[in-house]
Amino acid sequence: MKDVTTKLAEEQERDRQLLSKVRSGQKTFAMVAVAAIAMAVAIGYYLHSRGYESTDNAFLEGNVIQISPRVSGQVLRVLVDDNQHVNKGDLLVEIDPADYTARLAEAQARLGSAEAQSNGAQTNVALTSTVTGAVLKEADAGLGAAHNQVEVLRARLAQEDAGVKAATAVSAQADAHLAAATAEAERATSDAARYRTLYKKDEVSKQMLDRAETDARAATANRDAASQAVTATHAQLAQAQAGRQSTAAALRQSENQVLQAEGRLHEAQSAPQQVLLRREDFDAERSRLAEMQAALQQATLNASYTKIYASEAGFITRKSVEPGNFVGTGQVLMGLVSDRVWVVANFKETQLERMRPGQPVTIKVDAYPQLKLRGKIDSIQSGTGARFSMLPAENATGNFVKVIQRVPVKIVLLDPPPAGYRLGPGMSVEPEVEVQ
Repeated sequence: MKDVTTKLAEEQERDRQLLSKVRSGQKTFAMVAVAAIAMAVAIGYYLHSRGYESTDNAFLEGNVIQISPRVSGQVLRVLVDDNQHVNKGDLLVEIDPADYTARLAEAQARLGSAEAQSNGAQTNVALTSTVTGAVLKEADAGLGAAHNQVEVLRARLAQEDAGVKAATAVSAQADAHLAAATAEAERATSDAARYRTLYKKDEVSKQMLDRAETDARAATANRDAASQAVTATHAQLAQAQAGRQSTAAALRQSENQVLQAEGRLHEAQSAPQQVLLRREDFDAERSRLAEMQAALQQATLNASYTKIYASEAGFITRKSVEPGNFVGTGQVLMGLVSDRVWVVANFKETQLERMRPGQPVTIKVDAYPQLKLRGKIDSIQSGTGARFSMLPAENATGNFVKVIQRVPVKIVLLDPPPAGYRLGPGMSVEPEVEVQ
């Protein structure tokens, strides 16, 4: 019985030793497996770290557009609210356009008046150029005709002067003949009277008396004829003098016409200056027309500025305007956070050795752990973030501890975020850059 108990104890001891060896081998295997796994993880991390660079000091950045009116006025409608998404071109705010519509109509009326005046000035230039040319030719021809008329009248006046002189000589000769005829008639009459007296006394014969009376009658007839001749020559002289006076008056009138024609010619010769003045008037009207066109364009723009549209797609934030408010030019009404976002990642300067623009980036968003975005490096800032801070650090004490600086890297997204994920400036992300 004792031997059986001893054998049983020895067998149990052998089993315990065998079990201990098995357990020791399992522990050794487990330790070896754990060491192998740790080594594999370490090798994987090392290999991964050689091909990628990442940082948790990164955030989303985007444009925040301040929505401001370009004209002042009372707000009629506000069509958006805070955190509302809008598309590019959506109407956000409408300002009362009544004043600007009236100014637009006034500018259109002024432009119409300026166009009419400009067209009239242009017509005046063409008309003045045409008319002055014709007037110049007409004045030149009129001056030539006036000169010719003066020459003709001067020649006629010279002829009539000669006629007056001849008529004066004839009249003087007739006067002299009349005087002689009168004297002869008086002598003959006296002789006839004396002979009648002598005849009565029988001192002369009847024949001598008859001869004396005949001579008296002949002398009287001769005197009467001479008197008529004097009357005729006086009439001819008066006619010649009247003709000369008429010709002299016509000559003076023609000379005045020459002076008038010369004045018209001088006036017509000023045609280039008149055309130049008309052109200057036309240029002035064109300048005024351009001014009115610019005023109309500005009035049109101001009328269009009464409606404020979204310049980009994004979300409305910090709305501070309501219908009925009076707003001024440049007053901030709301903000528009653009849908276009990018990443600003602050990498350590020791991580930049192999980074280049264009390298692919995987981006994790802290707000959406399941979301991964694709991107690429756009640019690397030339300088550290601390150097561009408001108060850059300057070590002037003489004690210097080297600190690894961080450099901002801009990363752009290759694809827009999926629908349902709202990403905005300031949200934290973790970018991982593939540098190999």
